[in-house]
Amino acid sequence: MASHNGSIWPHDNALIALGTSRYGLTQGVERLFGGLFDLSIPVDLHRLHGLICGFPRKPGEGPRFYPVACAPQAWAAGAVFLLLQACLGISFHGTDREIRFTHPSLPEFLPAIQIKNLRIGNVSADLEFTRTESDVMINVTRKDDLLSIVAVR
Repeated sequence: MASHNGSIWPHDNALIALGTSRYGLTQGVERLFGGLFDLSIPVDLHRLHGLICGFPRKPGEGPRFYPVACAPQAWAAGAVFLLLQACLGISFHGTDREIRFTHPSLPEFLPAIQIKNLRIGNVSADLEFTRTESDVMINVTRKDDLLSIVAVR
């Protein structure tokens, strides 16, 4: 048991997921997101700790937390948003007032999600994402006139 010897750091995994998504490797992103979601299930209020001991899973047991890890931890909480960005392939292009979704995907545990008031500068949109058998549908439920929403498959 050591903080830098086999431990799982949620924020590091989120960064790995973002890099993986930039290469279009959505299955890897979904696997990382799913693993961290599974990790949060037995935790009070689903708040991830800063790091988790890297011991193998045992049936019927939750994760072993590093004894002095912060719980909750701010960067672990932020990891959820970076994982969502990685899954949906979100990028912002401010000068063009454009929000782009490149190869969007959703992990198995998350069949649909709504994002309200997604903002870039002084414009925003409300969106719904729904996982299908082979893709993710994006439904724009509200959008300011000067904002462009682009999906790249």
